[in-house]
Amino acid sequence: MAELGNPSSTLAVMKKHDFSVRKKYGQNFLIDDNILKKIISASGVTKDDFVVEIGPGIGTMTQYLCEAAREVAAVEIDDKLIPVLEDTLSSYDNVSVIHNDILKVDIAELAREKNGGRPIRVVANLPYYITTPIIMGLLESRAPIDSITIMIQKEVADRMRSDPGKKTYGSLSLAVQYFSDIKIVAEVPPKCFLPAPSVGSTVVHLDVREKPAVEVKNEELLFKLVRASFNQRRKTLSNSLKNAPALAYTREQVLEAIEKLGEKPTVRGEELSLEKFARLADILDEMK
Repeated sequence: MAELGNPSSTLAVMKKHDFSVRKKYGQNFLIDDNILKKIISASGVTKDDFVVEIGPGIGTMTQYLCEAAREVAAVEIDDKLIPVLEDTLSSYDNVSVIHNDILKVDIAELAREKNGGRPIRVVANLPYYITTPIIMGLLESRAPIDSITIMIQKEVADRMRSDPGKKTYGSLSLAVQYFSDIKIVAEVPPKCFLPAPSVGSTVVHLDVREKPAVEVKNEELLFKLVRASFNQRRKTLSNSLKNAPALAYTREQVLEAIEKLGEKPTVRGEELSLEKFARLADILDEMK
């Protein structure tokens, strides 16, 4: 039975191991049993699943995952937490702790080694400062991932699910929606963590698509266009794209492509849907 997931147990573990949170790793430990149960439920983890947990901390959610999954690999960057995890997870024989930076872990290789190459599930309470690189690293890796269930800063969750025309709409919105289907699981107030962060959090479930949401001939060009469009989001799309170092199109070519897209010359990137960006990429790709 999971023993953590409440303030007193968390404080007791930290005191026992003389552990203090380190700001550089953005450590905020979840101390709400109800939220933990919601995360496990939303993740869809069963006894058939191999799960990768990112940033297990003192092992709070890891205990819940061990009870729900066939096997868990918990990736922790903080060397001071390794002995803590050895203690809190000692009663579970279906977990391995990997002392590494998740950005340096080959998830596809882990899936081959531990799950015969079959799709795995990822669950995490992500540190705010490195949320986007981790999410994009997982999605762009094309590793066999069935779903990603994560606790993230509310502001990032709002950006991920945003629609064209909103202030929160941008590169992250388009990339996440291209690779996955997003569902909001729960809003989590700061009091559910130790120490309490200064902002609210959101639990998000991403069902990773077998095929991207839209078809595009040149995926690399698509994302170059997306990044260039939002690097200077106040500018018109034509000005953003003609000035982009990563692109090699003239203003005339860009304006011609925008016209073929059926948009006005003054359109901004934030007005275009994922489908429109894909179509624009195809049009420009044909101009080479």
